[in-house]
Amino acid sequence: MGRGDLSDAEWARLKLHLPRNVGRGGRWKCHRRVINGILFRLRTGIPWRDLPARFGKWQTVYDRHRRWSADGTWEKILRAVQADADAQGRIDWSMASVDSTVCRAHQHAAGARRRPPKAAGKRARPTRHRDDEGLGRSRGGLTTKIHLVGEGGLRPLALLINPGQWGDAPQMIPVLDSVRVPRPGGGHPRTRPDHLSGDRAYSSRGNRRYLRRRQIKHTIPEPRNQRANRLRRGSRGGRPTGFDEARYARRNEVERLIGKLKINRAIATRFDKRAYVFHGTVTVAAIRLWLRA
Repeated sequence: MGRGDLSDAEWARLKLHLPRNVGRGGRWKCHRRVINGILFRLRTGIPWRDLPARFGKWQTVYDRHRRWSADGTWEKILRAVQADADAQGRIDWSMASVDSTVCRAHQHAAGARRRPPKAAGKRARPTRHRDDEGLGRSRGGLTTKIHLVGEGGLRPLALLINPGQWGDAPQMIPVLDSVRVPRPGGGHPRTRPDHLSGDRAYSSRGNRRYLRRRQIKHTIPEPRNQRANRLRRGSRGGRPTGFDEARYARRNEVERLIGKLKINRAIATRFDKRAYVFHGTVTVAAIRLWLRA
């Protein structure tokens, strides 16, 4: 086993949720070796063509990663390992935090064809395709932003990929709506934490109204300009927002989670041209965090 490869315990948790061969042909072979190749590229950020020979043909490794990113297989695996962790009581639902991080896009991440791609073997578009490819331009150059919800155990519950110049507040509702942890016994998946924390960027009347409607307690500080505007309007401005400093101190958990994700060079710097492939790359890093004990 090489450095960074799946351990036996991690492989035992993962192999139960991987696609299986159906019918003749046996197209899925050497799942463990191929996934180890994907993890190697995730950790080092090298071009696919430069993968070491011990992982097999680089084209096989890349094609499987692209295919599973396009048809949503990586997301299905993520939810499956989350369901296993929830059944074992390893998800801290008492506190979740929402945050975002900007990833610098390499020059090789630009220049994708304008023609929309197709999912492998299908006529439909990939599940996470974006016409803008999730690339934004600012004074710092091309960037991509990752929005995520993290639980108390420093693991992501859901994530989204957007252009780097997009604001945080409008993306809080979409990323929270993406939280869906299946229940092993059946029934509706769990979609909401007991408490949510966020920084000032997520403070808006629409976000607070959404959280109250879903009965999610929240700790989000109110910026000075919003507080002054509320006081100026008098009784029409609404009630003062509550703020729990002790709970807000736990917001460092999502910042530490972002640090764990961006240890991987293929996430700290985006090299993938297509947004759905980069979304799959971040999802693989999230799966690896859930596989660890």
